Amino acid sequence: MDIVDYLSSLGYHPARIKNADYWYLSPLRDEKTASFKVNRTKNAWYDHGIGKGGNMVDFGLEFHHCTVSALLEKFNGDFSFHQQPVKMIAAQKELSEQQINILSEQELCSLPLLRYIKQRRIAENIARKYCREVLFEMNAKKYSAIGFKNNEGGFELRNQWFKGSCSPKAVTTFTNDANNVSVFEGFFNFLSHQTIYQNQPPASSDFLILNSAAFFEKSKPFMEQYHTIRLYMDRDKTGQNCSQHAMASSKKYSDESILYDGYNDLNQWMQEIGKSQKQGLRRSLK
Repeated sequence: MDIVDYLSSLGYHPARIKNADYWYLSPLRDEKTASFKVNRTKNAWYDHGIGKGGNMVDFGLEFHHCTVSALLEKFNGDFSFHQQPVKMIAAQKELSEQQINILSEQELCSLPLLRYIKQRRIAENIARKYCREVLFEMNAKKYSAIGFKNNEGGFELRNQWFKGSCSPKAVTTFTNDANNVSVFEGFFNFLSHQTIYQNQPPASSDFLILNSAAFFEKSKPFMEQYHTIRLYMDRDKTGQNCSQHAMASSKKYSDESILYDGYNDLNQWMQEIGKSQKQGLRRSLK
């Protein structure tokens, strides 16, 4: 079970990231300077303020103040996503598309989902505009999630403890007859961009949300119809490789991810910065 993912499900996000080290304000005590470190490669944590560290179980015992058996029941408990993770694997990685069956969709209105939207610093009106509330079935159980529809009718599905998708898997585009396109790897980064600009005059831009970096190469013919291609890819190895190879092939491409250097993506940047810094980004994005 990935400690970084679990901390995110609890509402804790890194103050800074350096290589594999994720630094947090300690979830175990009050502090003003981040001294709680998670090494994601080793999946281990260490709190410099109390001189303790260990693995996922060690953290759970410190955080929840419970027995090992109670902790394992908490991790593996078969509860609604609105209460806690149904299985450890559900919080750690995407499940296969075949396991998910969409039952219905409606306007986004669930309070737990709206709280999650707020936690990710996305404006509620932006989320309602581009997302749906989706009821789906997985392993004979029903759950709800934020749904972001792709061009083929499939959904990217998210809630506080779940990340998945239903078939067919595809990209999402929004076109406004512009001569430039902004490209995002995931839909929360697109929603972040729209939140930043919500009080600004409408920008003349089309948008491509890949929903997976695996669609980058396949999407090049679409992107290269435009005079300018702005890439807001993740700052990880995969995202940066996509950007660098694209820029080497054509001057149409520009790497906009330098704006959130030090963070994995635009949404993580939004969650960590102060409101006073947003105005500087608005100027930089013009």
